[in-house]
Amino acid sequence: MYEPELLRTFLAVAQSLSFTQAAQRLGIRQPTVSQHVRRLETSVGRALFIRDTRTVTLTADGEAMAGFARTILAAHEQAAGYFAGSGLRGRLRFGVSDDLALTPLPRILRDFRQLYPRIDLELTVAQSSALHRRLESGHLDVAFVKHDSGDGRGRLVRRDRLVWSGVQGARIDPERPMPLVVYQAPSLSRTRAVEALERLGRTYRITCTVRGVNGMLAAARAGLGVAIFARSLLPDDLVELPESAELPGLGEIDLVLLTNPRAATEPAEALTAAILGSGSSSSPSSPIVQLSAVSGRKKLHDPVTRPGSSA
Repeated sequence: MYEPELLRTFLAVAQSLSFTQAAQRLGIRQPTVSQHVRRLETSVGRALFIRDTRTVTLTADGEAMAGFARTILAAHEQAAGYFAGSGLRGRLRFGVSDDLALTPLPRILRDFRQLYPRIDLELTVAQSSALHRRLESGHLDVAFVKHDSGDGRGRLVRRDRLVWSGVQGARIDPERPMPLVVYQAPSLSRTRAVEALERLGRTYRITCTVRGVNGMLAAARAGLGVAIFARSLLPDDLVELPESAELPGLGEIDLVLLTNPRAATEPAEALTAAILGSGSSSSPSSPIVQLSAVSGRKKLHDPVTRPGSSA
């Protein structure tokens, strides 16, 4: 009933909220994108987008269709892989940001390897900046990384918000420099934190510099300082600092899939489809490949300020 081509176009628009960007991403003309969306809306008998001259937003039915579309496309890819996937072979070099590697992504990769046993999957786990360099130098075929929100590169898996976090019961003294646990530069979260604090005129000191997410978690759990995480990736034993901490907003980031244009097309597209079809979404309220459910998370309430204390 719902053609995969129409669903892919619909998801491209739903993820970018732009018919122009969707056309560029899919390599087709914008009128074709509009035609595909109209055909899908005719099939379901509902409006999926609200459009005006400047904005595109999903309707409630559009939000529902986004979930159905991902499920349908995932099933389509699985069926195609079952009957023809064994023919796919070769090497696929995949890089993933280290904090994303601690999500259910390994399960997706395990299923992918079972579906395509003749593809030799090589995994690199590193910071996003290092993965960018390896992709540009031709040492990776696909990378799952964090980007500044809305920069338009890659396929959007999810948009998320960066948050300040610490251990339960941590206290921040506004009269003393705020202790920070950060990744080695260059780091998107580190840059956002430092720039936000400097704009606010808030003093800080870097108490711990780490290479990977395991070091970040260990330092934050030890109470060495405030750490920055994407909200959906915040583990259960750390809490988002409350508004009463008077910390500046850190803005949104995009979790995106980047593909090396020189990579073998079919293996790269098969892996991309597996991740995009796993239930991830560009909607902040939708489920994602994640460490834990955000809905059950509690913020740290009303910290008591004490001289000499830190988070």
